[in-house]
Amino acid sequence: MDIKNNKLVNYLRESWAEFRHVTWPTKNQAIKLAGIVLGFCFASAFLFSILDYVFNLGYTTLLKLS
Repeated sequence: MDIKNNKLVNYLRESWAEFRHVTWPTKNQAIKLAGIVLGFCFASAFLFSILDYVFNLGYTTLLKLS
């Protein structure tokens, strides 16, 4: 088997060539983006907690009515 015709070797070579074209964010950009992601996660968790509380309150109210 010829190593130049090996599909795995060709895939790895092409992947490495593409990997070198990637523009990586600077440290400050990475910190800002991580802060945005964490902020969104906390905001989503807060929103879902509020919704869970409201739906739970409504559900228990409906159970008490019946």
